[in-house]
Amino acid sequence: MVEITIRKRPRTEAVVTQRKFFKKTARGKVIKVLRERYLRDDVACGIESCRSCSELPGTSILPPSGDQLHPLFPNGHFVLPDTNVFLSQMDLIESPLFTPPIILLQTVIEEVRHRSLPLYNRLKALTRMDDKRIWVFYNEYRSETAIIREEGETPNDRNDRGIRKATEWYNSHISLNRPPIRGRPAPKLPTVVLMTEDAANRQKAEQAGIASISVRKYVEGVKDANQLLDLLAAAGAEDIEPTKAVAGRQALYPDYLPAAMLNAGVKSGELYQGHFNANQYNYLEGSVPVPAFSKPVLLIGRENMNRAVQGDVVVVEVFDKKEWKAPADEVVDQDTALKNDDAEDSGDEGEGEGNESVAREKKLLESEKRSSEKQPTGRIVGVIKRNWRAYVCHIDSTSLTSSNATSLSLQTVFATPVSRLLPRIRLRTRQAPILIGQKILVTIDRWDTTSRYPEGHFVRALGKVESKEAEQESLLLEFEVPYRPFGKAILDCLPPQGEQWVVPPKSPDSPEWKDREDLRGLIICSIDPPNCQDIDDALHARKLPNGNIEAGVHIADVSHFVHPDNPMDSEAASRGTTVYLVDKRIDMLPSLLGTNLCSLRPFVERLAFSAIWEMTPEAEIVNVRFTKSVIASKAAFTYEEAQIRKDDPHQQDELTQSIRLLNSLALKLKAGRMAAGALNLASPEVKIQLDTSESSDPIDVEQKELRETNSLVEEFMLLANISVARKIQETFPQTAVLRRHLPPPRTNFEKLQDILMKRKGMKLDVSSSGALAASLDLCVDPELPAFNTLVRIMATRCMLSAEYFCSGSVARDTFGHYGLASPIYTHFTSPIRRYADVLAHRQLAAAIGYTPLHATLHSKTHVERVLDVVNRKHRMAQMAGRASVEFYVGLALKNRGEREKEKKGTVGEVREEAFVIRTFRNGLGVFVSKLGIEGLVMFKRDNQFDADNYTITVPSGGGKDVTISVFDKVEVSIEVEKDKNTQRGRVKMTLVHPVDSRSL
Repeated sequence: MVEITIRKRPRTEAVVTQRKFFKKTARGKVIKVLRERYLRDDVACGIESCRSCSELPGTSILPPSGDQLHPLFPNGHFVLPDTNVFLSQMDLIESPLFTPPIILLQTVIEEVRHRSLPLYNRLKALTRMDDKRIWVFYNEYRSETAIIREEGETPNDRNDRGIRKATEWYNSHISLNRPPIRGRPAPKLPTVVLMTEDAANRQKAEQAGIASISVRKYVEGVKDANQLLDLLAAAGAEDIEPTKAVAGRQALYPDYLPAAMLNAGVKSGELYQGHFNANQYNYLEGSVPVPAFSKPVLLIGRENMNRAVQGDVVVVEVFDKKEWKAPADEVVDQDTALKNDDAEDSGDEGEGEGNESVAREKKLLESEKRSSEKQPTGRIVGVIKRNWRAYVCHIDSTSLTSSNATSLSLQTVFATPVSRLLPRIRLRTRQAPILIGQKILVTIDRWDTTSRYPEGHFVRALGKVESKEAEQESLLLEFEVPYRPFGKAILDCLPPQGEQWVVPPKSPDSPEWKDREDLRGLIICSIDPPNCQDIDDALHARKLPNGNIEAGVHIADVSHFVHPDNPMDSEAASRGTTVYLVDKRIDMLPSLLGTNLCSLRPFVERLAFSAIWEMTPEAEIVNVRFTKSVIASKAAFTYEEAQIRKDDPHQQDELTQSIRLLNSLALKLKAGRMAAGALNLASPEVKIQLDTSESSDPIDVEQKELRETNSLVEEFMLLANISVARKIQETFPQTAVLRRHLPPPRTNFEKLQDILMKRKGMKLDVSSSGALAASLDLCVDPELPAFNTLVRIMATRCMLSAEYFCSGSVARDTFGHYGLASPIYTHFTSPIRRYADVLAHRQLAAAIGYTPLHATLHSKTHVERVLDVVNRKHRMAQMAGRASVEFYVGLALKNRGEREKEKKGTVGEVREEAFVIRTFRNGLGVFVSKLGIEGLVMFKRDNQFDADNYTITVPSGGGKDVTISVFDKVEVSIEVEKDKNTQRGRVKMTLVHPVDSRSL
């Protein structure tokens, strides 16, 4: 029998062991929280061969002598960074070139978590990296290093003191464990160095005899100093030599109001909060949509945009109504307007005298002609939350000084982001000549009132511009798509049998067969795009003896393999969705599940979650039931194969009859939806033809062809989603995972309505989704068959985005899906590639009594938090997919142009029909429907422009003027050119009919 000793803590220890703090509740009440902490003397230091801590085998991670390569610490050293180092210099710490052994304190981890959740997540990932030597030391629980906050001490000062105390303890701990031995030379003791950006903290450390160092000074002494110095954030660069005339700078931007004034102003309704949106056509304009106004607040000029970057949460002050203006109707390109700016000098522009770009900006703002449609106009007075992150950029070659064009000395250059919505970033680097012609990652660090541009630091190079690998990686980074391979902890969650896993033989003892229906005998098939490997869904239909029809949708039972709160589930939740690019797929789940064990392949038994309806021949639902099942699909068709089979009168087998039954019901379901007011909207969809699956070189591009079988699958997926939404909302009214599409504000359609009325005499009724659907059907031009599709695409852009939500978080009357004209909706049918569907599966399984609902799905706040991430990842995945298509369309056009050149022996150009969708004073916005791309046709000279009637009149070669208006069909020449300044390949469009714009 083991003897257990119970020890009572002395009353005198209570001061140290109790942590007291005050917390404000949601209702504003302040409460005192008292937490007991248990101190111990066996928290290991993590240093290998430590005599005091050796009783904890296998835990040591730090080498006995630390790192011995730094010239300032010849006896070896360990680095102990404070919180600010991780908050401002995470790119440096993450670099594979930064390799000292690091002691990471519990105090630092908690403070980082409190200050920045994204950086906390990066810090957690850092501790798991194999190439890093990081020891997490729980200083708050070791009796010698635990401290309490003193009277009048701020939490920040208390944490700094705790960090200094831990550094001091480490150094004494090392010396006590390596005492001098008589007759031998004194041992060389490694130093634990406090790394801090806080000069006051360094001073206090030095006074206490603790070794301390700034990040810059430390990095200057390491082997790869030049490359690592580029990774330093500008915010920590207090001892960098100033650029020219810094001392004499005057403020270019107004200071932000204090946070307390911003909050009070927003609460009182005098100020307004919203997300800043940059204008892609005019870098001198931006807008902030706020609920108080039907139109966004317009921001004109850089001073009024006041250092906001796309996506920042800002606070705006709206001017008096007599100062309201309309947006400009001219394209103003930042690359062209700012090409003469000097990166080294770009902060010293207070007066603007002699500076071409400042003078040009002033002139542009004064000369811009605006239409009469005014909207709320204002200025930004504060930033609530920055959206800064690492951006994909190119070094602007013109910003290198001629004397430094090949020098590796420190110089300031411009990094031009790939996204036209972002400002150029000032970058101090020693590698500028090497980085020309490469795609690089740059992080914004600060934007001072005296600097025209934000300042940032280099993170890493991605590769040569226009190389497919660099373009693909930059695209994933630009849209924050996590593309790292799945780690060991995630792969360990997969079935141990791997590829050999099969549904076990039917048996009452088998957990797989528990409460599952055996549907292996049903004639089930799947219908998907060509080469589909992750088959989520399969269908069946058969006639019942009573004359009705049984129809079933069978969805991969992903939740059987992905259990709540394990590493694979957490990874899927953070990824949110599978991202489909032209030549690759970034999976949400490991491919063993997505393309094998969960994929409803033909001729193999698979676990499914089935929704089965009894319907009348008129597609009226008699009843629906949901069941976990085992199925064996009899065939996997492409849309084209299923269509051919359905249309072939000689095919009379059960499978073909099933497809025909499904199709007859789908036609009636669709007719019912359309009658209820569902919208038949359009988005440009193109198919890229690749050379081979290995080379993935694009040969050509064409429009996707949609068949009746596409609609068949879509209708049954919609029906399954609606039926499941009803079931889970009835059972879990507070936490059901649903999807909604809010009705767009009528003001969103004002411009499109005006264009249609003035250009075509057509009326667009937006009073309801049904009225909009009916009026869209009437927007037909017999001479232009593609006109109706174009109007539908433009109408789609007036819509709000659909979003996932938690049923208990919004009012019941906002549940509806406007586009589908359904009062309730969710996503259930694609759990292999969407995390929201996995949650819906878990809720449905609990609703039918198959399994109890996991505790996290009973928590409204947890569901809200997860769905916020999923919504964001879903949007980013869509944008990444579109950007991938755009990139490959560009490559395909380039290849097509080269083929034309070989054929004709002249400059190859691609000519396509296009529709005018927007007119500017100095150009046209056109849409090439065959390629699904938009472009700008620019005119060099001023032309006659009628903003109210959406027309521009340009001179033609024959001396006659030609008027071009929105919806006109034109012909454009398309080529892909490389921008000399930004090194960016971009599609350039030139008008060739009705006039040749090259002469304009």
